Amino acid sequence: MFNILICDDDREIVDAIAIYLETEGYKVLKAYNGLEALSVMESEEVHLLIMDIMMPEMDGINATLKVREKSSIPVILLSAKSEDADKILGLNIGADDYITKPFSPLELLARVKSQLRRYTQLGSMTDEDEDDIISSGGLIINDSSKQVTVDGNEVKLTPIEYDILKFLTVNKGRVFSTTKIYESVWNEDAIGTDNIIAVHIRHIREKIEINPKEPRYLKVVWGQGYKIEKR
Repeated sequence: MFNILICDDDREIVDAIAIYLETEGYKVLKAYNGLEALSVMESEEVHLLIMDIMMPEMDGINATLKVREKSSIPVILLSAKSEDADKILGLNIGADDYITKPFSPLELLARVKSQLRRYTQLGSMTDEDEDDIISSGGLIINDSSKQVTVDGNEVKLTPIEYDILKFLTVNKGRVFSTTKIYESVWNEDAIGTDNIIAVHIRHIREKIEINPKEPRYLKVVWGQGYKIEKR
């Protein structure tokens, strides 16, 4: 059973989300500000965090930063704002997804299931025996253990970052537009997703490249998209 922590200062929203998640068989934990969420995570095993951005005591931005110091669990941020800047801010601090209030409960459920599937496949909760190696030069992805190394050094990626890197490395040498990357990784239509992909690409580069400004592996082809260089 997956444990999902819902954190929002609006108790009615927390209770409403909890009803839908519990109907799907998830165990729900509740918190009403960032400090409470961190406290719950100290005492309970949490597999996914749904968290509002604007909250008293500690907001969702600072709470997510704290979570990312110790954990790679999926984080879905909630906000009443819909501007791209807020989405990018959420992604910049390590969130995996972002949903704008008001939202459809079915859409939230779909995103929860998608993130948990990625988290499970990433190897945080499963172990597999057979190695499945994808590589380009010193960049090596073990898709069985979901481990990424660069020149022998392990790299910690979020589930979304892993999926993007794997997709590009499996197809190394080929250039993919932001639209194609989004549709292939998120499995949904891409609408206004250029900035979202750009933020994730920047995060991946910061983790796998010695000098992100002069990348060896993850390269941009101006006006066309991104590729993993064949090495």
